[in-house]
This record gives sequence, structure tokens and C-alpha cells, in this order.
Amino acid sequence: MSESQGPIVVFESVSKTFEEAGHPRAVLVDVNLDVREGEFVAILGRSGSGKSTLLNLVAGLDAPSGGDVIVAGRSIGAMSERERTLFRRTTIGFIYQFFNLIPTLDVLENVRLPLELLGRRGAQADAEAMVLLDEVGLADRARSFTDRLSGGEQQRVAIARALAAGPRLVLADEPTGNLDADTGRSILELLQRATRDRGRTLLVATHSREVGAAADRVLRIEAGRLVAQHAADRDGRTDRTDHADRTDPADRTDPADRADRTGRADPADPTSPVEA
Repeated sequence: MSESQGPIVVFESVSKTFEEAGHPRAVLVDVNLDVREGEFVAILGRSGSGKSTLLNLVAGLDAPSGGDVIVAGRSIGAMSERERTLFRRTTIGFIYQFFNLIPTLDVLENVRLPLELLGRRGAQADAEAMVLLDEVGLADRARSFTDRLSGGEQQRVAIARALAAGPRLVLADEPTGNLDADTGRSILELLQRATRDRGRTLLVATHSREVGAAADRVLRIEAGRLVAQHAADRDGRTDRTDHADRTDPADRTDPADRADRTGRADPADPTSPVEA
């Protein structure tokens, strides 16, 4: 982790409430959070606990109901929608459980897209994208379409795409959740290596204790609040909050999870949940 660096993500008494069937539902309540530059922080919690909501607030894809979210020294709420879009393109990389690659583009074109949105085109963009594909072990699949790839290969492409614009902050929403155990471990190792080698900050929402064990710091969402998780909890020997995981996920779906699956965001923007 980088030392003597200030926080890149700050939550100041952030709350988020959604309307469900005409009634308010508090997903996050008075959340305070500092994530330092270069840190790997895992946010654990059961399905529907608010993990995706928290990431969407960091990215400016959702607005808090109360409080302020500050990323890289800028208040997300003070930006216009266009300013937030441009800010995401240069500052934030996003990785999703279901990859969100664009099926009509080949592997190289998927990774090149964030560069093109920043004005880098042609041979320059191709060369930069190929460097990333080589790093994730997929240079030989550059001209393959994504539906020809395995789940693990698609997630490698998603990691390369998230890093393409050189973001300071990488957000990953259940990046191993759609993969088998062995593939998930290899993706976690790749993600750690790719972000640490660049000194990037990594914020991961997950239900996986294995991801938590690899993080510099583990926080857990309980009843809408963010709490530190004890070291013993991280390796599975003891968990003070296991009872929360037994709540029926069907009854407690995170509204942000539903929004991501329904195509709420701009499909042309690779920093947005459905974009690519």
C-alpha cells in the first residue's frame, strides 16, 4: 500500500434510501469511510446488503440521499451528470461480476474503447490495448469475439478494459462471483497484481472470504452500516455476523443490483454498469 497518501475515497455520513412499493427502504445509513491511495479494501456482506449501492455511489452512478461522497478530492454530488461521466472515464475503472463486455466488438476493441473515448485512436490505441491484453495473457485472442471466451477469459478482458485509461481507482463488484473456485483465485491474483504494480486503489464488493483474506482491510455492511471486520472473521474461523448471511437474499435484494441488470446506465460508456 502507498504510504503518506491521503484518502482517495471519503464518505461523510452517507445514507441511501430507495422507494419500494411506496415505502422507503434504507440501504445505507450514516456511512463514514476513508480509503487511502494504493489500498485494497474489501466490502463484505450478504446478497442485498448494499455493496453494489456503495460502489455505485463512489462512481457517481447513484446519488446519496444524505451526506457527501468525495473521490480524488472532488465532491461527486457537486458535479453535473456530464462532469461525472468524464470524471469516471479518467479516474475510475469498473469490473463487474457478469463482465459487461460488448458482444459486437472483439477482445481488442473492447479494451480499446475506453482509450477511444479519451481521444486515443488508431495504432496508438491498439498498441496500448495489446500491452494490457498481453499482461492478462490474452494477446493471442485479440481478434476473437467475447462469446468465444470462457468466463475466466472474459473477466481477464474486463480487467484489461478497466485498467486501459489508467484510473487511480478500480471498483470491482463481485469479480469472482460468477466463476468457479480455481478460476476465481486466478482472477483475484491477477487483479491484485495488476492494481498493486500500478499503485492503484482497489475497492471490491464481495461475499467471498477468500477475497477478504487478500485485502489490506475488510469492512462489512450490517443493517446498512459499515463496520470493521475482525481478523479472525476473515479466514472463516469465527464470524460474529454469520446470522445476517442466513437472511433470505430474495427478500433483501440490493436495489443497485437490480438497476445494474436492467440497463439503467449509458451502454456506450465503459465506466457505466451496462456499458460494456
